[in-house]
Amino acid sequence: MIEHPAFTVDEWSIIEKTFRLDLLAQTESLFALSNGHIGLRGNLDEGEPYGLPGTYLNSVYELHPLPYAEAQYGSPESAQTMINVTNGKLIRLLVDDEPFDIRYGELKIHKRELDMRNGVLQRQVRWTSPVGRTVKISSTRMVSFTLRNTAAICYEVEVEDAPAHIVIQSELVANEEHSGSSDDPRSSTVATPPLISEEHQAHKMMGLLVHRTQQSNLRIAAAMDHVVEGLDTANVTSESTLDVARFSVTTEIKPGERIRIIKFLSYGWSAERSRSALHDQVMAGISSARQLGWDGLLAQQRAYLDKFWESAVVEVEGDPEIQQAVRFALFHILQAGSRSERRAIPAKGLTGSGYEGHAFWDTEIFVLPVLSFILPQATADALHWRYSTLDLAKKRARQLDLQGAAFPWRTIVGEECSGYWPASTAAFHINADIAHAVLRYVEATGDTDFEEKIGLELLVETARLWQSLGHYDSAGRFRIDGVTGPDEYSAISNNNAYTNLMAQQNLQAAADAAQRHHARARTLGVKSNEIKDWENAAKKMLLPYDERLKVIPQSESFTELQVWDFDATTPEQYPLFLHFPYFDLYRKQVIKQADLLLAMQLRNNIFTLEEKERNFAYYEPLTVRDSSLSACTQAIIAAEVGHISLAYDYLGEAALMDLDNLEHNAQDGVHIASLGGSWLALVMGLGGLRYNTKGLYFKPCLPEQITRLNFRMLYRDRRLLVEVRPTEATYHLLAGKDLPLSHYDKEFILSTHKSVTHKIVPHTDGPRPSQPRGRAPMERGKRRRS
Repeated sequence: MIEHPAFTVDEWSIIEKTFRLDLLAQTESLFALSNGHIGLRGNLDEGEPYGLPGTYLNSVYELHPLPYAEAQYGSPESAQTMINVTNGKLIRLLVDDEPFDIRYGELKIHKRELDMRNGVLQRQVRWTSPVGRTVKISSTRMVSFTLRNTAAICYEVEVEDAPAHIVIQSELVANEEHSGSSDDPRSSTVATPPLISEEHQAHKMMGLLVHRTQQSNLRIAAAMDHVVEGLDTANVTSESTLDVARFSVTTEIKPGERIRIIKFLSYGWSAERSRSALHDQVMAGISSARQLGWDGLLAQQRAYLDKFWESAVVEVEGDPEIQQAVRFALFHILQAGSRSERRAIPAKGLTGSGYEGHAFWDTEIFVLPVLSFILPQATADALHWRYSTLDLAKKRARQLDLQGAAFPWRTIVGEECSGYWPASTAAFHINADIAHAVLRYVEATGDTDFEEKIGLELLVETARLWQSLGHYDSAGRFRIDGVTGPDEYSAISNNNAYTNLMAQQNLQAAADAAQRHHARARTLGVKSNEIKDWENAAKKMLLPYDERLKVIPQSESFTELQVWDFDATTPEQYPLFLHFPYFDLYRKQVIKQADLLLAMQLRNNIFTLEEKERNFAYYEPLTVRDSSLSACTQAIIAAEVGHISLAYDYLGEAALMDLDNLEHNAQDGVHIASLGGSWLALVMGLGGLRYNTKGLYFKPCLPEQITRLNFRMLYRDRRLLVEVRPTEATYHLLAGKDLPLSHYDKEFILSTHKSVTHKIVPHTDGPRPSQPRGRAPMERGKRRRS
């Protein structure tokens, strides 16, 4: 865990006050900058040392074969891996011919700060070289939210004690060496393939490289240009080779003098456009950046973030650590989705190569619900990306002898990338998860045009999948057999409750939407008898139930399996999938991540409070949370059934997943879904937000440590502020038409003219439920960074 005094809590920043080489890879992920199109890991300016070098462009990948011991029909033959593209972050420094390297000489000051108000990464260094020359170095790095293809760096050097000969080398480097490796299967398993050079040039202060990938045949261009300030006597040179473009500044600096270099970067890529077209594109990007200048880029960045935080800010009084963590979460969610613009939102965003850069169902269930309330256009773009892959999903369904569309478990551009079918292809719930995201987006925005043009076809084709995948048994019940639900420690089960409940929602939603948009539905070949088939399957959907235990089995007969021997499992044996065969996990009652609980969260209105209480009590002692996707759901349901302090503890796990490296893999990139889950745990858990047919309703309740929770959200062209205190909640409509809301069971109309305050029902936690030995969440009062 990151538990050192250099890593401090600050309301709007993540600050590292001293340097720890053993934490370098983790902080590279935390300090990554992105806009959803470009991703720059928080590597040091000078490039070395590094944990994992990383410069990414969304959906730029290379193909690699998927080997099998035996041929399997329907298994993908190749997969896609996000690659490290041309690195433009590099700025090397030599002081009297000594390269600046923090591993040598004396590092007197080293501070880095991720500034979430201004959207920049700042660094201050005071370093004495091995021969005794002391310099001050400062850099500020940004990836623009307003110019999608643009990044920029401001780099300054000042000599402190005596005149020095200074050389600054600013570079573009392709095919970077990477010596790192990991035994964790969640990290990238394929070495970065080399890029093939197509063009390189350097002239005056400008450099450009154009490459293409060997197998996927994607073309990538990167350009840089510079402004040098502070010294008129500097000597400037430039050069280029196949994989390097270099701009060098050489000068003499006296004590108190400073040299400042502004580096502008522009990136572009395409599967179809020519080399000359990409060349021109990145040069145009450089021109735009230079016209704005460094100060103009900073001003635009701050204005963009001011607007974002105005609608998305969450304020937590009483726990500064959670306050910092939720802002960090929202900032990285913004970075992952703001300018992805009809491309995938990967599980790690563009912060690292974990999961090989793939997108999963995580996006639809844990990220898009957040974006729908704070940046709805990003949700629309993400669903547009799914829609753009619909033909591939329909092709995959036909390969599996199914109707409709079978979306991939993990992918970058639409093809299935997992060769382990029990945990991938059989997890058909991804299709209902996409449908759920469509429903939630339309509910949050009222965007009926999107529903008709994009959402309807997604709903129809996923409903067709369920109709062909399921069947009716002798009792007339609609069954979905042989599938894998969200819990990856169970596979190939009959009637997974989550899958059936989400498929039920999918089928009914498709029927309803087809009737609302009947003309568009006719163009999709939807007829009245098909709508009736969907409605009947939804009505007759089998939901397993254990009469003896009075709980819903995670899947049929799950409660009859042997319970995992938790007492014989040591802390070192978690996560279990790294120490035990899946065969053993699949046949025991042990849960990697909340499954049935997630169904209760997403389909909240069909369960009674008593059912939620019984199911939560049953599954809590079986859930080991070997997945970052579990804690937020457990927080939400714990709060709903009255375990507020436990919900608070789970909130801490979701929010601090990366800041405290709870999964021990933050070096591979941040967990975008868990970051989204921290917002969900706060707003849906402690804030009690839920949906019903009339709109939004709230059942807030705070743990004793939190004295106030404020959150803002967008809902159907309204801007809403909810202020929760221990004994009351106040609702403010900041902009938009009057809005009907519910507080507990009280319905009211909220207008911009008058805020409304309601009392909160007093609450006392009951007996705390147990978790598997050693897997209880850390109590918030016992875990604080300083």
